[in-house]
Amino acid sequence: MTVKLDFEECLKDSPRFRASVELVEAEVSELETRLEKLLKLGNGLLESGRHYLAANRAFIMGICDLAHLGPPEPMMAECLDKFTQSLSHKLDSHAELLDATQHTLQRQIQTLVKEGLRSFREAGRDFWRGAESLEAALTHNAEVPRRRAQEAEEAGAALKVARAGYRGRALDYALQINVIEDKRKFDIMEFVLRLVEAQATHFQQGHEELSQLAQYRKELGGQLHQLVLNSAREKRDMEQRHVLLKQKELGGEEPEPSLREGPGGLVMEGHLFKRASNAFKTWSRRWFTIQSNQLVYQKRYKDPVTVVVDDLRLCTVKLCPDSERRFCFEVVSPSKSCLLQADSERLMQLWVSAVQSSIATAFSQARLDDSPRGLGQGSGHLAISSAATLGPGGLTRGREPGGVGHVAAQVQSVDGNAQCCDCREPAPEWASINLGVTLCIQCSGIHRSLGVHFSKVRSLTLDSWEPELVKLMCELGNVVINQIYEARVEAMAVKKPGPSCSRQEKEAWIHAKYVEKKFLTKLPEIRGRRGGRGPPRGYPPVPPKPGLIRPKPGSFRSKPEPRSEDLESLHPGALLFRAAGHPPSLPTMADALAHGADVNWVNGGQENATPLIQATAANSLLACEFLLQNGASVNQVDNQGRGPLHHATILGHTGLACLFLKRGADLGVRDSEGRDPLTIAVETANADIVTLLRLAKMREADAAQGQAGDETYLDIFRDFSLMASDDPEKLSRRSHDLHTL
Repeated sequence: MTVKLDFEECLKDSPRFRASVELVEAEVSELETRLEKLLKLGNGLLESGRHYLAANRAFIMGICDLAHLGPPEPMMAECLDKFTQSLSHKLDSHAELLDATQHTLQRQIQTLVKEGLRSFREAGRDFWRGAESLEAALTHNAEVPRRRAQEAEEAGAALKVARAGYRGRALDYALQINVIEDKRKFDIMEFVLRLVEAQATHFQQGHEELSQLAQYRKELGGQLHQLVLNSAREKRDMEQRHVLLKQKELGGEEPEPSLREGPGGLVMEGHLFKRASNAFKTWSRRWFTIQSNQLVYQKRYKDPVTVVVDDLRLCTVKLCPDSERRFCFEVVSPSKSCLLQADSERLMQLWVSAVQSSIATAFSQARLDDSPRGLGQGSGHLAISSAATLGPGGLTRGREPGGVGHVAAQVQSVDGNAQCCDCREPAPEWASINLGVTLCIQCSGIHRSLGVHFSKVRSLTLDSWEPELVKLMCELGNVVINQIYEARVEAMAVKKPGPSCSRQEKEAWIHAKYVEKKFLTKLPEIRGRRGGRGPPRGYPPVPPKPGLIRPKPGSFRSKPEPRSEDLESLHPGALLFRAAGHPPSLPTMADALAHGADVNWVNGGQENATPLIQATAANSLLACEFLLQNGASVNQVDNQGRGPLHHATILGHTGLACLFLKRGADLGVRDSEGRDPLTIAVETANADIVTLLRLAKMREADAAQGQAGDETYLDIFRDFSLMASDDPEKLSRRSHDLHTL
């Protein structure tokens, strides 16, 4: 930019002056674009440089670990130590270079963009507004008729004022143009000079540092050469093994359908037609096999197998003479049935015999496996009793908690849920399952952008809903949550966005409401603002609640307690723990989480129990689901090594045990007495939990073998969830109950 404006020329307001101004504005606009691009590139350079430094420092730490691993040779240890020390000095110099570059960018370029060009832009806007005012005044003065003396006098006075204002702004703008020309040259050249000086210092220091390591580099080069040779040998060996395994795999052929005598009876494998469980009831031909006490199938040879029956002990097989197709039989499990068709009458009989024989073999093997542990034949009896009791129809097979439309209607019927929680759009069809509110489609997109640690979005009409999650949504709702997150909106005189507001307004509101939490009621100082795993410093642990007992064999139960205690004095984590007890209060739990409570807070005064363990003791399915949806760990244990699944098993809470298994509870965790959940379930003779835990162990075994399986496990867990939600008293059975059925 080389344009210089004369102040006298700007007073004349000549076309030459206007053309010069437009040229300057175009050049300044291009200058601003290039400066912003330079800033963006510089920020990218700084970010990449810091990532580079972090990776190099981690690499140096790895070299240091190698230098001190085992009894290395003194020369090698000295070499590596000196090399890493020198490289660390070089990285420190690089960090200084990045800091100098950042400082120069901010001091010269960013200051020029934010201050110099901003002043220029403001002067330009004032100039053009003055020019428009002058043009309007000139036009009005010219249009006044000769006979209207008063109007002509007023127009002349207005023209005089407009001309004076325009000239003042033109002079200011000309000054800014001339100043920005000089400032541009000074700032850019100073930036380049400082950058070059920083680069020169950095590379000079690096050269001096590395020049001292000539001998050490040679020694390290010899060691690296040996490592390269060893790596080449290993690569060659791996390639040879890969070729051999690949040839073996490709050489395998699919076996012909066959019937053979196995150790426990007939074993069948071959093609069968399977009727789908969808609405179309389509038939597909698949390759079926009985293996590892399971009935599985696959479409093609290399496809992963799909499990039809997880455990043959939990099913039965029967003929289907009334089916539309010939040669059909049905395999019935506790949660669903599978209709199959053979190619002939003989094959159908062989398949039925093979399945029945495999069922008998599975029970015999189970009794043999369980006897050394003192279980005798009881475990097998528990499994078959549970299967018989919860068999077809016992768990309302195929039952869902209503269609998707039913879920939407049920959730929207809660007070306040007929409108979006954040913008009041009617008939919202989306929900935040961890907050328990309904949302319109635009607000749901904004919630999703916050991340799942703030909001987990699900469709009321497109997604499937578990019964406990539907009840959780109905327990909370927009009115309850807004009383927490919008508690101070009226006092702060903040306007809530409406349905017609822009996305930017809604986004700002949602961010302020859920991320910044500007509208929460402030907590007393004693409750603290930290989110640690215990109460704040100086605050005692939450003592055991009155009525908490330790029943045999070792879990605690929660009983109602007086409400005389002042909950307002509690730390958020302690408040969450207390609200999860009996009876649980979901609004109070939501309030505690909103104020920063750690969902995995540990109560040191009550055996390091967590809120999830406290909710388990209270046998509250909704409180446990709420905590899990908000990030509670299903595997965190107390000081006796017992997690939520242990406590649910000890207390006989089948619905909660099913919930924890669905949420990924670890079956192998043992408490301080060395018992895992399955051992506890067998000792307490809870047949339903034994069945669930054994199914879960089978699924773990399948996953360890790389078998995907089908929906059988999930169907069984879903049926238990439905019963826990709708008829929880049916899940309080013990083994003596099952014997009498």
